[in-house]
Amino acid sequence: MKEFIQSEAKAETAVLVGLITKQQNERKTIEYLDELEFLAETAGAVTVKRFTQKMDGPSSVTYIGKGKLEEIKQYIIAEEDAEREVGMVIFDDELSAKQLRNIEAELKVKILDRTSLILDIFAMRAQTANAKTQVELAQYRYMLPRLQRLWTHLERQGGGSGGGGGKGSVGLRGPGETQLEMDRRIILNRMSLLKQRLAEIDKQKTTQRKNRGRMIRVALVGYTNVGKSTLINLLAKSDVFAENKLFATLDTTVRKVIIGNLPFLLADTVGFIRKLPTDLVDSFKSTLDEVREADLLIHVVDVSHPDFADQIAVVEKTLADLGCADKPSLMVFNKIDAYTWTEKDPDDLTPATKENISLEQLKNTWMAKMGGDCIFISARERENIDDLKDLFYERIKQMHTQKYPYNDFLFQNYEDMAMEE
Repeated sequence: MKEFIQSEAKAETAVLVGLITKQQNERKTIEYLDELEFLAETAGAVTVKRFTQKMDGPSSVTYIGKGKLEEIKQYIIAEEDAEREVGMVIFDDELSAKQLRNIEAELKVKILDRTSLILDIFAMRAQTANAKTQVELAQYRYMLPRLQRLWTHLERQGGGSGGGGGKGSVGLRGPGETQLEMDRRIILNRMSLLKQRLAEIDKQKTTQRKNRGRMIRVALVGYTNVGKSTLINLLAKSDVFAENKLFATLDTTVRKVIIGNLPFLLADTVGFIRKLPTDLVDSFKSTLDEVREADLLIHVVDVSHPDFADQIAVVEKTLADLGCADKPSLMVFNKIDAYTWTEKDPDDLTPATKENISLEQLKNTWMAKMGGDCIFISARERENIDDLKDLFYERIKQMHTQKYPYNDFLFQNYEDMAMEE
């Protein structure tokens, strides 16, 4: 019997490309590329090089200038000569079919944009039939306007060249149909089928939500990788998948949580991200309905992230797009155990930056801004979790008694009775 030596699969290497524009300065571009690198890492690729270019806006032909494209091409050739093959080039914005075609023709490697990378991660993370259907629909929506680039056989004719002496196959004589049109028709039919499936799933989900009884619905929302799944595991004593990677959770998970004598339903939803593709928002309608139908939103924030304020703005904009901006909400600043800051030298007269703000100063700032509607915790280290539960209890109990004045859920807390005796 022969023995086969299995070598470890090498991760694909990636080059990242971003633009510096009037609307997106150099610092912002670096932040976006940091996030793009994290996305690439989540998808299983290793970033080996970054390229940026200052422009008024993306070129409609090749996204970046010809000179920069040539620079990237020469880098790829040099790496290949050194036996370090570059697997792909990833652009930080969504590319049109024309841009993709022109860039690919020049660089001769796999070209991805931010949207296709996110879709790839979603496809990898999808576990349930619901999530898989939503991801497939989003992929087809992305693919449809880019069909001309995806196939090499598009100009072939499926039919013949007409009657008489035509050379068409039996049963296919006539004006024919280009392969592009056939592929487009197949995809449109498939999308129609997927939409029907999602409509059926949506009906099932609506029925499930109606059957959940008279309990307040609470939804965890926030940027991706801020610790929502860790928090729901802590509160509901469940085992929702949690990992330090983007989009670790795609499927909405709903758990019953009891704090004291108050039961409520807690939903963990898909994380948001900058430049979230519209196709994904549309496809994940049934998942985001948990947010729309929630009585209370818990906005979880990774306070240790240097750009958490920008992430808050992204989430708030997405919530506004979903029509949920006016819903009652609480802000939970998570990961205080990972927060770092640099104390400013007393002799330094330059203005303080956000890197010089201590956690205590940050708490005071947000408490003054939001009153009692925010709290600072560490779900991983279980810091301030009792205070979090107390805050949840007060807010949810108030909502519960208003919504269900003749409730039969606020039963006697027998633990307190035992302590009193």
